[in-house]
Amino acid sequence: MKRFVLTGAAGGGKTAIIRQLELDGFSVVEEAATDVIALRQAQGIAEPWMHPWFVDSVADLQRRRQLRASCELDGIQFHDRCAICTAALAVYLGYPVSDGLSRELERIRTEAIFQKRVFFVRNLGFITPTEARRISFEETLRFERIHEETYRNFGFEIVFVEPGSLSDRVAAIKAALTTR
Repeated sequence: MKRFVLTGAAGGGKTAIIRQLELDGFSVVEEAATDVIALRQAQGIAEPWMHPWFVDSVADLQRRRQLRASCELDGIQFHDRCAICTAALAVYLGYPVSDGLSRELERIRTEAIFQKRVFFVRNLGFITPTEARRISFEETLRFERIHEETYRNFGFEIVFVEPGSLSDRVAAIKAALTTR
């Protein structure tokens, strides 16, 4: 199984791209942070990202989803973010990288879970706020820079997915799969 990560700043269109890739027959693994936020908000915690346990909750859900999806043995699988994104999130939020997140990052490295090329979905030039996405466009740009730097620090090659139509962006990803 070749596992590729789709990453980038909030609101860049990653979810739409993942949905299209899934419809096109690829295996996908869902993004975790939004689900952790939705669950905690349903439990009455309005801004769960303001709590230090948030980063570990996201990393734990990512790990469980990746392990569940690891039973698929062949083909290509796309992950909507991974623990490296969570490390970038910790930096963005001003939290230290916890022991749990450090262990997960080490597992990803030693087991070579993901391909070393990451698809980095560029921002669309605007941000649409949601209940889980309460970030300004300026903060999105800062978060995007942190993500890029974090992936480079972990030794990943970044394949940029530039703004465009959904079909153009998906086609660019598919074309990049055939190169190398």
